Amino acid sequence: QVQLVESGGGLVQAGGSLRLSCVASGRTFSNYVMNWFRQAPGKERAFVAGISWSAGNTNYADSVKGRFTISRDNAKNTVYLQMNSLKPEDTAVYYCATGGGAFWGQGTQVTVSS
Repeated sequence: QVQLVESGGGLVQAGGSLRLSCVASGRTFSNYVMNWFRQAPGKERAFVAGISWSAGNTNYADSVKGRFTISRDNAKNTVYLQMNSLKPEDTAVYYCATGGGAFWGQGTQVTVSS
């Protein structure tokens, strides 16, 4: 079992920044690919960003490329999502998950006002 707890969401104006954190406990965190997803009201959950276990590889949804950065600190069992130049369409509940979707956090709300 892996327990994931997200934090860092909130209300921000368009153009602002937030940094989300996801702390893992349980099995060895460094073994897992980690991903961020988001789900906007009335929409399906969508992939945002992913990072390999060594942090050597990252990938992003086209909609966030150049604005969001995923990183991880295996010593702290934490994965981050730095979100810059936020837009109203980034408003969603953001979830972290292990690769393959075996384990998910409870989500953190991000609201971007125009």
